[in-house]
Amino acid sequence: LLMERVAATPELVLFSRVVESGRLDITAAEFLAQVKSLAKGFIAAGLQPGQRIGLIAGTRYEWSLIDFAAWFAGVVLVPIYETSSPFQIRWNLGDSGAVAVIVEDAALRARVGEVLPELPEVERVWTIDDGDLDVLTTQGTTIGDVELERRRSLANEDDIATIIYTSGTTGTPKGCVLTHGNFVELSRNTANELPEVFASGASTLLFLPMAHVFARFIAVVSVYGGVRIAHEGDTKKLIERLGEFKPTFLFAVPRVFEKIYNSSEQRAEAGGRGKLFRQAVETAIARSKALDQGHVPLGLRVRFAVLDRLVLSKLRTALGGRVQFAVSGGGPLGERLGHFYRSLGVSILEGYGLTETTAPATVCRPGSVKIGTVGPPLPGVSVRIADDGEVEIAGVNVFKEYWRNPDATAAVFDDGWLRTGDLGTLDEKGNLAITGRKKEI
Repeated sequence: LLMERVAATPELVLFSRVVESGRLDITAAEFLAQVKSLAKGFIAAGLQPGQRIGLIAGTRYEWSLIDFAAWFAGVVLVPIYETSSPFQIRWNLGDSGAVAVIVEDAALRARVGEVLPELPEVERVWTIDDGDLDVLTTQGTTIGDVELERRRSLANEDDIATIIYTSGTTGTPKGCVLTHGNFVELSRNTANELPEVFASGASTLLFLPMAHVFARFIAVVSVYGGVRIAHEGDTKKLIERLGEFKPTFLFAVPRVFEKIYNSSEQRAEAGGRGKLFRQAVETAIARSKALDQGHVPLGLRVRFAVLDRLVLSKLRTALGGRVQFAVSGGGPLGERLGHFYRSLGVSILEGYGLTETTAPATVCRPGSVKIGTVGPPLPGVSVRIADDGEVEIAGVNVFKEYWRNPDATAAVFDDGWLRTGDLGTLDEKGNLAITGRKKEI
């Protein structure tokens, strides 16, 4: 996907980094060069094709760099949340058979150090903030382009791209095996299906944990789609960064949209404008519902125009002023918030997916959003409802297996269809609505 992007638009800016001197833009060609250099470093360090390495870091540029470099070197990345306990770290590294781990800082290195004696296969720990990626890049200068290309070309679509451990609520975490085909096919289909979102000049701010498949997939599809990406790991700086970076679309979980709404309401209350804010909200929701009915009465249009200028325009500015679309996944958003944001000028496209489906399986399309649903399946994906109401999924996005756990794998498949554990319904246009939970998987 990266090679295709570089061939098409080598000078297109793919990443914007915050550095001491301001903002550093990185083009597709520059990113590819950095990926190749780090991948050569992995090879020089002795990593072999198919070997697993852990990554424990916050949402930052280096996460995407390491991700692509690992793929170029033929290495399988095992992402681990930076909030993980020593037990979780030990399980994920040990169960996957990781031979090395990359951590963000000294604190995480110390946490890994607590369990290293129990992980004899882990031979190396590299620390991003200590400059270890630069050291690897320097070591990689001994590796030639021919060897790197041989490594990059080894993987086919059915080979393992990553192992992501699901948190689960019962038992030990299961390693979800996603393939190169899962990422490549789903990225192409998603970007091609949502041209309004992945339009020329599009940009997004990544702030969800990169260890989560949702954020990881967004980074990959954005590279394919030519979207400029900025990373922000500190949610306290989210509003500030939105104002600086001015993204055209966002990917988030519902609680982020709730947080933006709640903080705006609190600011209005503190400034003595709480009643006005609530009037604006109710008017915005009423307008959106009227749009669904095909007619907005004149009085409502006038009232909305006034309150939009007095209240809602400030909230648009807080989001950076350019956000047109926001993809929401990971849970139900709620109809009120969906209507509110639509009147704000932000079309929230709710989607549905699991780690086992490489993130999205369904998503609402711009122009045909049915609030209260998570949209129809993406191209290459099929959704059906079993006799007991369970949502089942098949297609290019469905995972290969649980790592070294054939019993768990067999338990979640029904004749090739993934049993999600969620209950749902499909309307006449194929829009999926999630109605409840059957069981924890």
